[in-house]
Parts: sequence; structure tokens; C-alpha cells
Amino acid sequence: MSQKSLDSASPISFVAQARQAMGGNVRQYGMIMALLLLVALFQVLTDGLFLEPRNVTSLLVQNGYILILAIGMVMVIIAGHIDLSVGSVAAFVGATVAISMQRFDLPWPLAIILGLIVGVIVGAWQGFWVAYVGIPAFIVTLAGMMLFRGLDLMMLNASSVGVPDGFQIIANGFIPDIGPKTGYHNPTLLLAILLVVLFAVLEVRKRAALRKHQMDVPPWSISLIKLVVIGAAVMVFGLLLASYKGVPIVALILGVLVAIYTFVTRKTVFGRHIYSVGGNSMAAGLSGVNTKRIDFMVLVNMGLLSGVAGMVFTAYLNAANPKDGVGFELDAIAAVFIGGAAVAGGIGTVSGSMVGGLVMGVLNLGLANLSVDSNFIQIIKGMVLLLAVAFDVRSKLQGRPSFIGMIMSGMNRGSSPPPATVTAVGPEA
Repeated sequence: MSQKSLDSASPISFVAQARQAMGGNVRQYGMIMALLLLVALFQVLTDGLFLEPRNVTSLLVQNGYILILAIGMVMVIIAGHIDLSVGSVAAFVGATVAISMQRFDLPWPLAIILGLIVGVIVGAWQGFWVAYVGIPAFIVTLAGMMLFRGLDLMMLNASSVGVPDGFQIIANGFIPDIGPKTGYHNPTLLLAILLVVLFAVLEVRKRAALRKHQMDVPPWSISLIKLVVIGAAVMVFGLLLASYKGVPIVALILGVLVAIYTFVTRKTVFGRHIYSVGGNSMAAGLSGVNTKRIDFMVLVNMGLLSGVAGMVFTAYLNAANPKDGVGFELDAIAAVFIGGAAVAGGIGTVSGSMVGGLVMGVLNLGLANLSVDSNFIQIIKGMVLLLAVAFDVRSKLQGRPSFIGMIMSGMNRGSSPPPATVTAVGPEA
């Protein structure tokens, strides 16, 4: 079908094209709409307090470490595993880094490198038992949760260990302001504009890819609506941050990680192999995929990102404490499942896990602004997780596409198909 015929289609055809542009089912954006509705609800209930610039900045700073963990956790879950040790590993790495700086006078940049190395070693330790010994990841990481929690408590000896000001910047710092005085944080405004331009370029490239492969191209009006909505959201968010202190360093770290891991999971052979192993490990192995290597590497990566999250949290609190990391694994797992990952593996996206993490973060911050009891907040979060996954499972059992698991995939239609040598599952599944 030509582009001209698409653009001149009837209203019914236009609706069909809109559904196709969003992945074949408008409900795939359900969690994004739920997130926006939550924000609007708390904005009303708090009399405008929720979207105050300082509050929006706090949302990123206070949930940055959980979102970092969710990036690694979604890859573990896609591969068909689970990691219960990430909270303990994060605490262990945070304690190791804090002690290295306070007691051994290690400069904070070298301490960060040390933390990354320790995270990789921990991930390799657990990956070995899962991939090459064959012990289920649930058992290995449950043992790791106890092992590294014990090491953390032994190292700290029931006391807090402070960290230097330079190290604290990674969680509590902001990118510096430059340029004329405009009443806003200029670099933040520039970043927001560049993001809008990037989305526009990606949309144009996606349409070109569809034409190149002789696939139906949605009307330009659909693309323009998507760009206007995304651009407006980015600019509003950017203006809110620019009205306070600008982009936090932790948000910059998170943005870089999201970009890297989105590329890895969608555009690389390694990423496609993770989906194939999670979808059907036996079929992937028969197709030539080194399933043991994939299992090993996703756990090494989880250890690395646990180390990053642990250092961010330690910097956020300005010290390593004995109770750090408690419940981190539950928040990360909840973010991933709310974001659409399948319990059995093979389905999930980095962007979806970010949406899931933000839903949990908005609930935490909004209910705290309303002075809701912390115990009741846990009840609400548990019900949100249960209902989100139950609705998703119910949709699949009735033969309907999952709207949660395809949150962001519609914006990536037209990318090259996965290699023919692996099972046809992937981020768009």
C-alpha cells in the first residue's frame, strides 16, 4: 500500500493504522496512561504540590537506585531467572567502597572503580553456580542474599561509615549551570530540546525503514501526534527540572544506562539471544546459542548494576549503613513485572521496567505527600503489583495481546527482525 493511499484513508482505516502504529493494540500504552493518571490524581489531591520542581527532582533522586537495579533485573527475568540478592549485593558494594575511602584513604574515583569490580566479581560468582553448575538462580541468589548481607554486617560492625563530599555528588549533585541568566537551568533546557529532536529523528528513520522493507507506513498524522505528545511531556518535565537545580547527576547516569541497555537488548545479537534463551532455552541451544554463556553474563551484568545502585544509594545517604539494601530486590522485581515482563521469561523491555519503576515511585512520593501511613503504602503497592500482573495474565489466557508487556514496543516497529537462527521472541513480543 502506498503512502498516498494511507494518508487519504477513511476514518476507519485511520483508526486501524493508529492501532498498528501502537503495536496492534491501543491498550499496550495502558501503564503509561496509568502513570499519567496517577500523576494527575496526586497533583489534584496535594493541591498542586506533587508537580513542584523540587518534588519532581526528589522523584528521580529517591528512586534512581531502584531504576538502575530494574535495568539489570529485567534482563535476568527475560532470561528466565530471578535475582534475590541484589539488595544485599548493593549494600555489600556500598560498604566496601565506603570503607576503602574512609579507612584506606582511597580516592573516590578509584573507589568507584573498585565498586564496579567487586560487583562484577559477585555477579561472576553467582553466574558460575547458575550457568555451569546448574543450580537454579532462585537458590543461588537466595544464598547470595544471606551471604552478602552477612559480609556487609560483618564489615560495618553495626556502625555507619561516612563517604567524602566528592563521592556524594553522584547521588546528590546536579550538572552545572552555564550561559546567560534565563531564570531556568540552561543545560537542562538544552538536553530537553535535544531529546525532542532525537525522538523526531528516530521516528523519521523508523518510517524510512518501513518503506525500505516495503511495509505499510502509518499516516504522517499518527507520527505527528506521537511526537507532539512525547515532545510536550519531555519539555514539561525538562522545564520542571530546569526550574529547580537542573538534571541530577543520578538522572544523567540513569539516562545513559537506559540508552545503552535499550540498544543492547534491541539491536545486538547478545540481546536477541537473551530473549531466545528466556523464550525457549532448549530451542535456543539447538539453534547454536551458548545458553550457559548467556545465563552467566546476565548475572554478571546484574552484579555490575547492583554495584552501581549500591554506590548511588550510599552517596545518597552520605554513608554506608547496616540496614542498606533491605527490600531493594522486591522493589526492582515489582518494577519489572509492573513494566510487563513475563514470569516465565522471554518478554520484557528496559523502557517498560522504567515505567513500572516510576509507577512505584509516584505511588511512594504521592502517598507520602498525603501523609499516608507507611504500612498502608506497602499494602497499596502490593495490590498494584498483583492487579497489574493478574490483568496481564488474564489477557493472555483469553488470547488477547498483553497491554503491559508491549508498553513501548509500538514505538519501535519496523526494526530489523531477530536472527533466523533463534526463537522468534524479543522485545516486541
